[in-house]
Amino acid sequence: MSLDSITQSVDEAVSGFFEPIATWLGEIVFYAVPVGGTDLPLIVAWLVVAGLVFSGWFGLVQIRKFRLAVAVVRGKYDEKGSAGEVNHFQALTAAVSGTVGLGNIAGVAVAVTFGGPGATFWMILCGLLGMATKFVEVTLGVKYREVHADGTVSGGPMHYLPKGLAERFGKNGKTLGKVLAVLASFMILFFGLFGGNLFQVNQSYAQLVSVTGGEDGLMGSSTGALFFGILIAAIVGIVLLGGLRSIANVTSRLVPAMAGIYIAACLTVILVNVTAVPAAVSEIIEGAFSPQGVAGGVLGALIIGFKRAAFSNEAGLGSAPIAHSAVKTKQPASEGLVALLEPFIDTVVICTMTALTIVIANPASLTEARSDTSIGGVTITSDAFATVLPWFPYVLTVAVMLFAISTVLTWGYYGLKAWTYLFGRSRLSELAYKVVYTVFAVAGSLLTLQTLIDMADAVLFTLAVINIIGLYLLAPVVKRELNTFLAYVKKRDAGIAPEDDTDQEQVKTTA
Repeated sequence: MSLDSITQSVDEAVSGFFEPIATWLGEIVFYAVPVGGTDLPLIVAWLVVAGLVFSGWFGLVQIRKFRLAVAVVRGKYDEKGSAGEVNHFQALTAAVSGTVGLGNIAGVAVAVTFGGPGATFWMILCGLLGMATKFVEVTLGVKYREVHADGTVSGGPMHYLPKGLAERFGKNGKTLGKVLAVLASFMILFFGLFGGNLFQVNQSYAQLVSVTGGEDGLMGSSTGALFFGILIAAIVGIVLLGGLRSIANVTSRLVPAMAGIYIAACLTVILVNVTAVPAAVSEIIEGAFSPQGVAGGVLGALIIGFKRAAFSNEAGLGSAPIAHSAVKTKQPASEGLVALLEPFIDTVVICTMTALTIVIANPASLTEARSDTSIGGVTITSDAFATVLPWFPYVLTVAVMLFAISTVLTWGYYGLKAWTYLFGRSRLSELAYKVVYTVFAVAGSLLTLQTLIDMADAVLFTLAVINIIGLYLLAPVVKRELNTFLAYVKKRDAGIAPEDDTDQEQVKTTA
């Protein structure tokens, strides 16, 4: 029996078993209500409302403290002897690598296709709102993290939900928090294996096949797929064995590299067509408030923009606090401020650059996708670049590879923290997870398992419901932490040596 027939049989068997489950779960999680001639997924509204609430609660912290956040990333307010594994910049790049990916390349094209250029405006707005949500969840992630005896750190919703709720609401809060923590761990683990690993490898392999002659080309065979899967698995396995420090060292180089390559290509298309920029910007703004040919009109463009932004930057999902929690700091709010830069980079900068490139280039594939209501996706983005850079599909392949590897590594770490919360931190337990995760990377180039990936998406966004409820209940804690850090900054700027933070000492002792 050939490798092709084996993988096809596995695909069909697994999909056949899980398809009814995935369909049922997707109908619940992504339940949509008709609004103004289009459908509004309630989970997207849930994420956007959270951004609005936290933006108001913290007085537009994403705008007022943006410069301070940049200063923190640069290390201006670092403290010697802080617990943690990585610096602020490495924590940021590790988290960004989990959100910046194919959603920025293909997802934006989908938004422009179905929502028109005006969807870009709403996408930017959603990204700005998401900055506040990310600030809240990451501050809590650092506040309630566990610093282990070997110096490694564990954080995320599986830690701040039980600890924070117990601290605020006593015994009942502790019980509820533990239940939510187990559910959160399962959701993160499931998505990490299928969405953060298998899907990323599968899509990067598909892009590689497309630029090497298609299915009849060098990489189109089962042997090519197996070779690619083993290569990616080897890279992932080696880096995972090194822990978060190793992951952060890789992502702190990969993220700037891939962002640099991608933004440079966007700027090239924009500068070559610089005279068309004012018209493109005008088209985006006008399309946001008076879109033509978009189902649902203004609301249709708004919903599509919000949906793609929410899916891209993951604000409120509880995933990013896992990476940010490992930062070296005694001030939880300091990393919360760093984290608010994440949706800015992911959505406001990279997604906007992609949208501008597509609107300015206006490739033929975009018109075709609109006329026959096909998704288009990465093909539209690639064609937009090709209008100025005919050889860009090869560069895009490199960018997709970098996006995929960094995302797989980051979700490998997220999944590890969920796994150890559920099954313990023994060396054997961690090794078992890393072996399983590495095998999934190999399978990613051989299998599609689209049904499981769809279910993983539904599971991940279920986490947003649990996580944001916790964020609302623990927002007063975040307010205190922000005030504490601002007082610390004021003393540092005045040249006064602040006293050690007692809260951080309590975290170490508890851990």
